[in-house]
Amino acid sequence: MGDTFVSADNKAIVIRALTGVFVDKDAGVVDEIFSPDYKQHNPAIPNGREAIKAVIGSLGPDFKYEIGMVAAEGEYVMVHGRYTGWAPNPMIAVDVFRVVDGKLAEHWDVMQEEVVAAATASGNAMFTNPQALS
Repeated sequence: MGDTFVSADNKAIVIRALTGVFVDKDAGVVDEIFSPDYKQHNPAIPNGREAIKAVIGSLGPDFKYEIGMVAAEGEYVMVHGRYTGWAPNPMIAVDVFRVVDGKLAEHWDVMQEEVVAAATASGNAMFTNPQALS
């Protein structure tokens, strides 16, 4: 299987995981898609599947997640997304996942508070969804 197919498959796995966890709030997706020895680099979340299930359980009724750009190369997938209700103000994040044998094996993220387009020096929004523009 070529790298293009691996990247596309891994993108689909990550999108399914993020949708399951943050949109559907379905703890069943954790056992299905996350590796038993899932390694977490977010300093506030422990390693392992149970930690992700705990995150799902902590999401309030006003929580919302939106997927923006998705890029993949081999076993690494990066997702630019918006988290509303994670913190007092919406957060923009890049989540990076390593996918091994069809399972999420590792995760890193970088998050910052969203600044509205009118308050940026460029006037450009921090978050866009290119898939929605098609």
